[in-house]
Amino acid sequence: MADKQPKVILFDIGGVCVSSPFQAILDYELGLGIPPGWVNYSISRTAPNGFWHRLERGSIPMDDRFFTGFTKDLRDPDRWEAFYKAAQERSRGTINELPEQVPPVPEVAGERLFGEMMASADVPDPWIFPAIKALKASGRYILAALSNTVIFPPGHSLHCEDFFAHPLRAVFDVFVSSAHVGLRKPEPKMYRLALREVDRYARANAESPSGKANGWKDGVAAEDVVFLDDIGENLRAAKQHGFRTIKVHLGRAYEAVDALEDITGSVDETVSSTTRPSASVSMETKRQIQHLDNGADADD
Repeated sequence: MADKQPKVILFDIGGVCVSSPFQAILDYELGLGIPPGWVNYSISRTAPNGFWHRLERGSIPMDDRFFTGFTKDLRDPDRWEAFYKAAQERSRGTINELPEQVPPVPEVAGERLFGEMMASADVPDPWIFPAIKALKASGRYILAALSNTVIFPPGHSLHCEDFFAHPLRAVFDVFVSSAHVGLRKPEPKMYRLALREVDRYARANAESPSGKANGWKDGVAAEDVVFLDDIGENLRAAKQHGFRTIKVHLGRAYEAVDALEDITGSVDETVSSTTRPSASVSMETKRQIQHLDNGADADD
């Protein structure tokens, strides 16, 4: 167990607390017969004001205009040419070497892709969620979430009248949702906001049994926060703000549970990794994540 105990355990949601969309993206790309990584490349290159990013900030609704714009972002010929040439260069000399000639832009259907990405958005991770419950039962930590989110409209199968009352969100003491605050990771303001919110919670609950036992009256500093995310770019930004970080690797969330156990000593043994699952994660999925991490895998 680490010498300095954190006051806050801060979780990303997608790819940490619930299933990751990366495998769905890969399956969609393979179904179209295009080099894996195109979707994530396209989304990252449209930042900060692509349709995906605006949806996650809550500045546009999830409607036909979003899906039309998202599809257009995913069919940009200049971005496709740049992506394909880079992929072709990387494949040179391998058994999967791509042809020199740039093929037509893939006809990605934004609405269908989005639906496949969200299909498992409310499926709890079998290792992280039991760990969260164990941490909550200990009464020693403020449990918080910092997530890039979307708001599903009425009539959608994932729509909630009260967003924060959903069982996957209500477990947290503090929940910072990008679509509700107009910011998204890895924007610096998002991390500053999260720190302010957990600090406010600590001070407001300083006289509770947990608050008295864990020094919440002094508030929360950045070094009091341990942040779990599956994207290196988000973890690097958190680390720049002074947070301690744990990377959650796709298919190996049990390793993050081990790391939490090392730090806190409060994760129930029944959810730690004494028995390793036989998770199978393809190399192509790993490459997608590395691309989203700007070419580097941040094991922060």
